[in-house]
Amino acid sequence: MFAWIAGRAGLLIALLLGGVALCLAPVPWLAAHGVSALMLAMLLGMALAGVRRPGWQPGLNLAKGPLLRLGVALFGLRLTLADIAGLGVRVWVIDAAVLVSTFALAQWLGRRLRLDAPTRTLIGAGSAICGAAAVLATQPVVRADAQRAGVAVAGVTLFGAAAMVLYPWLYHCLAPLGLSERAYGVLAGSTLHEVAHVVAAGQAVGAEAAASAVVAKMLRVLLLAPFLLWLAHAWRRSGQLSADGAPTPRPPRPWFVLGFVAAAALAGSGWLPEALRQLLCQVDAWLLAAAMAALGLDIRPAMLRAAGWRPLALAGALWLWLMLGGGGINWLLSR
Repeated sequence: MFAWIAGRAGLLIALLLGGVALCLAPVPWLAAHGVSALMLAMLLGMALAGVRRPGWQPGLNLAKGPLLRLGVALFGLRLTLADIAGLGVRVWVIDAAVLVSTFALAQWLGRRLRLDAPTRTLIGAGSAICGAAAVLATQPVVRADAQRAGVAVAGVTLFGAAAMVLYPWLYHCLAPLGLSERAYGVLAGSTLHEVAHVVAAGQAVGAEAAASAVVAKMLRVLLLAPFLLWLAHAWRRSGQLSADGAPTPRPPRPWFVLGFVAAAALAGSGWLPEALRQLLCQVDAWLLAAAMAALGLDIRPAMLRAAGWRPLALAGALWLWLMLGGGGINWLLSR
């Protein structure tokens, strides 16, 4: 029993920090400054990152892996299929344009920074699609080692967290110029790194922004599967296989996206009692907050220092492109 608990200490701590964040988020000062529960959970995790122990990692992986995916799937209970269809084909086009342009920039700039192919590919995938989840999904395709994957995860998580804090402020600056909550949500969903970052940035502005942000992000995450299939084919053709010539593994499928759609269908069907839907939404908020805390606990300064400045420079440049170039793509395709 004690061994079971010790192996999941990171999960218990992430759940605890998520619960604390949910309790503190309604504090008037925090609410007035746009500090959502998910944002606060990330900050709490980052504040405690210096005292984390190696034994916490399996539990943290559970929190930011299966728990996060379950939380994203349950987030569909806040939407309906009509909400998803309402965004239209335009959002698919925006997401595809952001993905292609960001990944191409990662390859071009990464070469000029003298980064090896696996590193620039991991950082490019994480920035272009869905943060740490995309990095971890891409790692077996390009056969990158754990250190390269860890640096890529740290970089995209760090800059994604900064963007999560910055986007709500940008919305309040641009709203007087005509930026609607719905348009802001599509911008956040098509340009922010992590799914949890998108949820946090959307909820910090409003319910409509959160709904459109998550739908736009889910459509973007759906592009992960065809991207990995293309990358596996391109990697084979380039001859960049392992020394033993082993075939590239089949890329994983983002099943949680199907769960999200199923939850949205259930929410719009009228079959789910409203009291149960509200309860599940509260559980979902806790799971997402725990995932954010786990992401914060995984941002370690020592890992960033060991990697040097080049991977962070690439991650930072892609972060700027997602805000400026991604914003331009949203503006051009929304006219």
